[in-house]
Amino acid sequence: MVVGEKVVLREKRLEDADDDYAWGRDGELSWLDASFPIMVSFSDYLDSYREELKYESRRHRRFAIDTLDGRHIGNCMYYNINERNREAELGIMIGDRSYWDKGYGSDTVTILVGHIFKTTKLERVYLKTLSSNIRAQTCFEKCGFSPLKGANRGGHRFLVMELYRSHFEGNTER
Repeated sequence: MVVGEKVVLREKRLEDADDDYAWGRDGELSWLDASFPIMVSFSDYLDSYREELKYESRRHRRFAIDTLDGRHIGNCMYYNINERNREAELGIMIGDRSYWDKGYGSDTVTILVGHIFKTTKLERVYLKTLSSNIRAQTCFEKCGFSPLKGANRGGHRFLVMELYRSHFEGNTER
């Protein structure tokens, strides 16, 4: 577990499947993730979810985001871990809209990046966010990420942002 000012990051568990399925079927959340809503039945989703939880991967780490009082409000991860280049990509989704624009996302990003730099030898964390997602960009900049470049993928326009260990550790605001 990793504890912040507003959230706790914990390992994913089977009980998260109901929320994750609902968020994955939500059209707006899927659009913000530049993906398509889940179309399979809950039973099929649960079978796949159960299998995914069984196996750890050297290429990614997933976490549930809980409030300090234990409410599951979203998920985050770092993935595309490249130990040779000492970098990984970050992803976050606050699925419970009642927690949007209240600092839960920035607390999550800050403690996840801190956890990455404390527990790995990675030197750079990057992310891609839709160019139109100003809310996310504001959050990431608040957490120390800098815009790097634009990128096109799958018919979407993204902004690539990055944060280096030296900048994160040198920022005394945390």
